[in-house]
Amino acid sequence: MSMQKETIFYRRNLPHIQPKGGTFFVTFRLEETIPEQVLQALLADREKQINNIDKKLSDKERENEKYKAEKRFFAGFDQWLDKCKTGPTWLKTSKLARTVAEKIHDLDGTKYKLIAYSIMSNHVHLLIDLAGFEGGIEHSGKTKAYPLADALRLLKGSTSRSCNLLLNRTGQFWHHESYDHYVRDEDELFRIIEYILYNPVKAGLVESYQDWEFSFLCEAFST
Repeated sequence: MSMQKETIFYRRNLPHIQPKGGTFFVTFRLEETIPEQVLQALLADREKQINNIDKKLSDKERENEKYKAEKRFFAGFDQWLDKCKTGPTWLKTSKLARTVAEKIHDLDGTKYKLIAYSIMSNHVHLLIDLAGFEGGIEHSGKTKAYPLADALRLLKGSTSRSCNLLLNRTGQFWHHESYDHYVRDEDELFRIIEYILYNPVKAGLVESYQDWEFSFLCEAFST
C-alpha cells in the first residue's frame, strides 16, 4: 500500500478524500437504488455528527471521530442497498455481472492494481491500489487530474453501454456518483477485504463467500 501525503479533495453529494497513489475501497450502484430522501437523510445525519465533532472535540480527537462518522454513514448506505427495497437489480443476471467483472479485470494493471471485488444485485464493492497509476492519462476531460475518478469513468462508462445493450434499453445504468474511502493502514485493508468477501453471505445469498460466483481476491492477499 502506498501512503503518500498529497491529497485530492472534491465533492458532489458524497465526501471524497483521495491521496495520490492510495488504496481505495469503492462502492458504486445502479441508478435509482436509493431514494433521494433516504440519501439526503443519511447525509444530513452525517453532517450533524461532523458539526458536533468540530464543536466539541479537540484537534487530536477529531480525525478518529470523523472516521467513525464516515463508517456509520457508509453502514446505512450499504444496508439500504443490501435490502434491495427500490430500484433495479439487473446484476442478478449472470451475463450482466460477468460483463462488469470482465471490465474490472481488464483495467487491472493499466488503471489500478486489483485487490478484491464483490458484485451484488444492485451494487459493486471494489478494492484497488492506485500506486504507480497516477500518470499517463492522455485525455483532457474532467477526470484527468483524478486517477480514481478516471478509472471509474472508464469502468462505469464501458459497462453501462454493454449492459444496456444486453438489456435492450437506453438511459442511465449506474448512478453518477460512487462512494470511495481511502484505506489508511494494513489493518483496515484486511477488514475491508473481509467486508467485501462476506457481503453476499451477510445478504443471505450464500453460506460461504467462496460460493459467490462474482467475488474475487487477489492471490497475493489470499494467503
